[in-house]
Amino acid sequence: MQPLFAPDHRQEDHRQGRCLCGAVRYDWTGPVNWVGHCHCESCRRATAAPFTTFVSTPDRQLHWHGTAPAIFASSPGVERLFCPRCGTPLAYRTAELPDETHTYLANLLDAAGLPPDRHFFWNERVDWITLADDGLPRE
Repeated sequence: MQPLFAPDHRQEDHRQGRCLCGAVRYDWTGPVNWVGHCHCESCRRATAAPFTTFVSTPDRQLHWHGTAPAIFASSPGVERLFCPRCGTPLAYRTAELPDETHTYLANLLDAAGLPPDRHFFWNERVDWITLADDGLPRE
């Protein structure tokens, strides 16, 4: 995936996130690769939501704290990280993009200034929710 930067994504930034119970925490400092809505069936099942929003972060910037996240291999080359205590989904990793981790925007303590810049798997979106035309690319 080619990084597509919105102006806000280039800023040096420090962000923190956590699971529901607070056992697993993470942070990063620096710009992110992209922020996007994923509509694929696998992500919908993993999160029990009509779509999810990821923040792509270079692995060298991402640091985990507290309890280590549990890892589930959801399909060949794909790992989903979650809290082993409360079950909160925390991140997605794929062998296709080995140097980045996709964390969930909704897990951040403060997501201001990180607007999504694209939709992924638009053709897999659910038909029972109507999304406004937000002008973002639909891949």
